[in-house]
Amino acid sequence: MLSRTADHLFWMARYTERAENTARMLDVNYQTSLLPQSAEVAEQGWWAMLDISELTNAFDHKYGLLTRDDVIDFMVRDMTNPSSIMSCLRAARENARAVRGSLTTEVWETVNTTWLDVQRMIADSELQDDPSRFFEWVKFRSHLARGVQFGTMLKDDAFHFMRLGTFLERADNTARILDVKFQASGSDDSGPNREQNDFYHWAAVLRSVSGFEVYRKVYRAVITPQRVAELLILRPDMPRSLVSSMDEVVAILALVGNQQSAETERQAGKLHADLKYARIDDIFAVGLHAYLTSFLERIGDLGNGISRDFLVPLQAA
Repeated sequence: MLSRTADHLFWMARYTERAENTARMLDVNYQTSLLPQSAEVAEQGWWAMLDISELTNAFDHKYGLLTRDDVIDFMVRDMTNPSSIMSCLRAARENARAVRGSLTTEVWETVNTTWLDVQRMIADSELQDDPSRFFEWVKFRSHLARGVQFGTMLKDDAFHFMRLGTFLERADNTARILDVKFQASGSDDSGPNREQNDFYHWAAVLRSVSGFEVYRKVYRAVITPQRVAELLILRPDMPRSLVSSMDEVVAILALVGNQQSAETERQAGKLHADLKYARIDDIFAVGLHAYLTSFLERIGDLGNGISRDFLVPLQAA
């Protein structure tokens, strides 16, 4: 497969997944902002989300003072923000259009219709009317795109590069969602309703990654931060966990590997092994924030290696 074709397919899938995960991060912050808490704690949660997305300076330059509505606007419809949901869905559509001949009609129509519909929804103020409903719609369209890919595409290199983009982006974003919440949760350790508030905060986090029912099935116990982290990092049977995402990345790299990708495959295998054989107690001993920061650096390096070995190099693109 031509590297430019693989590049468009890879980034089409990454941008679709990124839009979904941005919606997930916004939804968990929006849901927790509705809970009883101080204004300072609520503001720290929004700043933490911008910080882990590396968008603090861009937001501060444009808006100055932080409000919930401004953050949502910046992360959903601001086309100057390349990580906003609108920017991601447009980029996914443009990448799909560039390789229209490599996609089935169903995949193309799904991606194209999503872009057309989101413009209409924003114009009709559906985001302001019900943010949670809008975020659920973004997630649903991402699920639909993956299902159509799986149900209609030939399982060839085109399919593999789309899946590679999906799972690499998912690993990155699950780590970011966890890090956002754990940074915010350490900021308010007192108060008479601390235990009750914690339950609703962690339940919102689990729902943001479609993990609430899964948690109840696996642990059958009260929700605790350590078990949430274990579920989203180390459980291979949890679809959005870090280790599950890396299972897929390693398997796909083995299918598409070429003569120059040995080092990238080695990096992926080492990161996968470190996750597979880790224990949650050891992770918390190191510090969850430090562990997730290191993971994000390594997944970023892995993405650079994939671009170098298979795709159009990032600087050329």
